[in-house]
Amino acid sequence: MKPSPHHPSGAVAAGHELTADAAADMLRAGGNAFDAALAALCAACVAEPVLCSLGGGGFMLARTAAGETTVFDFFPHTPRRRRPEDELDFFPIHADFGTARQEFHIGLGAIATPGVVRGLFDIHRRLGSMPMTEIVTPAVEHARRGVVLNALQAYIFRVVAPIYTATPEALAIYGGGRGDGQPAGEGDRVVQPQLADTLEALAREGDDLFYRGEIAAEIDRACRQGGGHLGRDDLEHYRVAHRAPLHLDYRGARFATNAPPASGGLLIGFALRLLDQAPPGKWSFGSRQHLTLLAEVMDQTNRARVEARLDAGVEAGAPRLLDPALLERYRRHVRGRAGALRGTTHISVMDRHGNLASLTLSNGEGCGRMLPGTGVMLNNMLGEEDINPGGFHRWTPGQRMTSMMSPSMLQWPDGRTVALGSGGSNRIRSAILQVVSNLADFGMEVEDAVQAPRIHFEGGRLSVEDLFGGNVVRALAAAHADTHVWEERNLFFGGVHAVEFDGRCFRGAGDGRRGGVWRVV
Repeated sequence: MKPSPHHPSGAVAAGHELTADAAADMLRAGGNAFDAALAALCAACVAEPVLCSLGGGGFMLARTAAGETTVFDFFPHTPRRRRPEDELDFFPIHADFGTARQEFHIGLGAIATPGVVRGLFDIHRRLGSMPMTEIVTPAVEHARRGVVLNALQAYIFRVVAPIYTATPEALAIYGGGRGDGQPAGEGDRVVQPQLADTLEALAREGDDLFYRGEIAAEIDRACRQGGGHLGRDDLEHYRVAHRAPLHLDYRGARFATNAPPASGGLLIGFALRLLDQAPPGKWSFGSRQHLTLLAEVMDQTNRARVEARLDAGVEAGAPRLLDPALLERYRRHVRGRAGALRGTTHISVMDRHGNLASLTLSNGEGCGRMLPGTGVMLNNMLGEEDINPGGFHRWTPGQRMTSMMSPSMLQWPDGRTVALGSGGSNRIRSAILQVVSNLADFGMEVEDAVQAPRIHFEGGRLSVEDLFGGNVVRALAAAHADTHVWEERNLFFGGVHAVEFDGRCFRGAGDGRRGGVWRVV
């Protein structure tokens, strides 16, 4: 899609057509970028239910027209008290990715305190301009009418089928009327009338309905009777955190991203510090030299992940490339926190006034239990091994969880600005790193920067999309004993949805790896 020549109102990029359309509706009606992002959030809960839910969490990087930049942290919080293990509804399922299987744990005992609803209303009170009743309207209409599953959403349902068929209540919603005990498939319609009612009730009554009112009472009752940790005090005490973004300069541009206690933005910053030492223009995109450098930077960054000491195994010169204050913030704010590396979706919005919203959301995979009468499946953020390296149920009570999610912004001195972020679990940081490098190092247009082939290096394995040219890929495979070559672009490598405004024209890119679309209004 080409930019409109007639004073467009704004642009949005997201992981589903209905998500993007909801944001476009708000921009078209005169709303700002934040109204649009919140409408997209609500629509994503309907159209992308495995990735986004009112029972999950997220982060939004907001830049106002006045130039004020804030990160809204509404990610899940660990419960204030741990219930005895023998009382918990907590059990394993296996997600089937075709080439691999992964174990997750679900049930009421896997739920952390959700933040999406509090975030929705906190952002609206501070930055919104339209009534909440209008903001939820697209999502309500889609939930009542039903959403026809596209190929990507159907695939995601197949991967986590044991979660969305775990109970008759979940299957009644997400089975798409099949009647065969399987989740909805491509072309099936998923209708969610109870979720529509919940969205309408929240728009009328506000977030206290979820954190102090009838929905809070239902969460408390379900967990108390069914084997969960959460109680009313967890919900009543939940607050959105407002943080200054992490800022750093890269190739003459200013990069802003999620700050600690989230770990993703800090690790992207670490990687950019390393990459910035390589002289620009010495290698071409997709060359062996370029990809070898990227793999080495990713390898070094892996050593700084939340599970390890930041400086473990780093070459002697690498620590000097990182700002000491950044290193200290990592040690103080990230180490020791529970980490959540889950399925995610992302929304980027900008308007013609200069407002910018970069919003990343997750519900884990979902806990498998529907909250009675609401159409909401709460998260399973306590249900994966990556946040419990010493064993399950050892998380620190009453603590904001850390995350790889990294809603970001890149701005040049001439005012050209890109809002971007990604889904993709642990590949979020490598996906954003490569798009930022494509923009700043190679001068790519935003569409080309997002769709360009990617690599990912982790745990000694080099994963590479086989679109760089056979000789380069063969050379990389020869240099790395454990190399996995993907024949085409794949959702494994994240899903960067980005929009750009240069003061005159909007441009954008929805990552085809994750069903991405973009709209200019």
